[in-house]
Amino acid sequence: MKGKVRLAVIDYESCKPKKCSYECINVCPVNRTGRAVAIEADRAVRGKPVIYEDACIGCGLCVKACPFKAISIVNLPSELEEQAVHRYGVNAFKLYRLPIPRDGKVVGLIGKNGTGKTTAVRILLGELRPNLGDPGRQPEWDEIIRRFRGSELQVYFQKLANGELRTAHKIQYVDLVPRRVKGTVGKLLERADERGIARELAEELGLKTVWDRDIRKLSGGELQKLLIAAVLSKDADVYVFDEPSSYLDVRERVRVARLINREVKPGKFFLVIEHDLAVLDYLSETVHILYGEPGVYGIVSQPYGVRNGINHFLEGYLPAENIRLRKEPIKFRKGVEAEATGKEGGLGRKKLLEWTDLKVRRGSFELEAEAGEIWSGEVIGIVGPNGIGKTTFLLTLVGRLEPEDGMVLQLGEYTISYKPQYVSPELFPKGMTVGALIREVNPEAAVPGSWLYIELMKKLRLDRLWDRDPRSLSGGEMQKLAVALALSREADIYFLDEPSAYLDVEERLTVARIIRRLTETREAASFVVEHDLLILDFISDKVVPILGQPGIRGHAYKPSSLKTGMNIFLKELGITFRRDPQTGRPRINKEGSYLDRMQKARGEYYFG
Repeated sequence: MKGKVRLAVIDYESCKPKKCSYECINVCPVNRTGRAVAIEADRAVRGKPVIYEDACIGCGLCVKACPFKAISIVNLPSELEEQAVHRYGVNAFKLYRLPIPRDGKVVGLIGKNGTGKTTAVRILLGELRPNLGDPGRQPEWDEIIRRFRGSELQVYFQKLANGELRTAHKIQYVDLVPRRVKGTVGKLLERADERGIARELAEELGLKTVWDRDIRKLSGGELQKLLIAAVLSKDADVYVFDEPSSYLDVRERVRVARLINREVKPGKFFLVIEHDLAVLDYLSETVHILYGEPGVYGIVSQPYGVRNGINHFLEGYLPAENIRLRKEPIKFRKGVEAEATGKEGGLGRKKLLEWTDLKVRRGSFELEAEAGEIWSGEVIGIVGPNGIGKTTFLLTLVGRLEPEDGMVLQLGEYTISYKPQYVSPELFPKGMTVGALIREVNPEAAVPGSWLYIELMKKLRLDRLWDRDPRSLSGGEMQKLAVALALSREADIYFLDEPSAYLDVEERLTVARIIRRLTETREAASFVVEHDLLILDFISDKVVPILGQPGIRGHAYKPSSLKTGMNIFLKELGITFRRDPQTGRPRINKEGSYLDRMQKARGEYYFG
């Protein structure tokens, strides 16, 4: 194919040669005259298939023949090959281009998981030396610098190669920390502290109460804040924060964003990978969008101003690259649409669930909830800090917790679907594959071509895990499976506890859209606990804000319109939001800005 380069990638984790008759080799027409696919004994691939890209004609027969969906073959423009930065091995992921760090600014990275965001920042930190697309050799720094001559990256790599840049990296997977490091929070922060600010940061992040606690006993949110404090305590030139908002509630996300912004100054470079678009918007000045085929290849876009970049991402079109990311743009409600107060009393609408004033106790924690109701076709979002009783409220409505006072009234014979907050291997039955589990819950969701299959299995990439044991999946994969199972079920009321946790931006928006579609088309109702306010805004007709003293007491307000409920919640946090005029998405106002001061004076913390 003239003007094209062929990229063949095999997911060796999914490839199982002992369970297959090597259909990829048997169907390849090139193998009759010249080898294109072979079984290699090389240690790197352990006797599994290897596709030789120079010989491959891209017919796609091996892709269709593979029973494990482990093979991907794509054609890319030959001009792009000149911008190849790194490849992990033969038939492995390939990254094109790099983000450009900016002196005294925060550069944000957004895109699907598996498109190279972490690889890109590891290269910019010097943790991974780029092989310029050839996994068979290791180029010297002089060659790498020449590759980027004439760009800002040339000067950056010169400084990195000369040891003139000190780096600090907040890693993506915070749960790995207790396995590699031992000690208390205080000891670890004092060991990391190079600027004498560790105690001050601990105070601001709420870590003083766990100062003497062993890190093995910390929650995910506490581990996240510990790592952020440790990285900010370093006297570095380049700071990278890989998904800093994971495990954190809305209040903590904004607090962390403010801390990072406070440290930005001339001579310092900041890069942030973030899936919460509201937080990324608040933090960054420029953004790069990473696109491509997850696990196969990733391409780094040109830099965009943060507002335009996120809007282009939501529109699904990158003008500088002339690339369409998706068929449909993602639009948020604007103005009076955001004031929708629900559908009660509408034609054909039914009240599905009602509850009186409730009082619930769990150990020493007490939750009080105001009376409310939910109607068919309605989505109610539940928002509040960690430890305030969101899950307790949800479990009470589900019927798994009995209130001390009050009652929950299910009006008629209705079925429910519940997705728990924490997903572990024990959630899934033994001896079943992912495909068998989906088929058991809803056969339609397992039929290729059906809308449920396309929306959930394809877009969440669960089709690639079809023959895997659910208990062997990674944490993120198990989360996606739990969300897909909950949404695949035919139910009258859906209870979804943090469905966007661990998901990338595209996956979050996919899940949000299908929650709305299912709720409306099935004339069902949905309760959704969510920390990502952009997703909450996208799906909710009403909001239940829960406020109080985390771990001690919580107060759940009655369901109210999105604007009213978010005003109650954000006033408590002291944060204001405005709407983007182009996409309608909510944006956080900078603290003390004109809009922030004006909206606070008017009492409009969530401005529609």
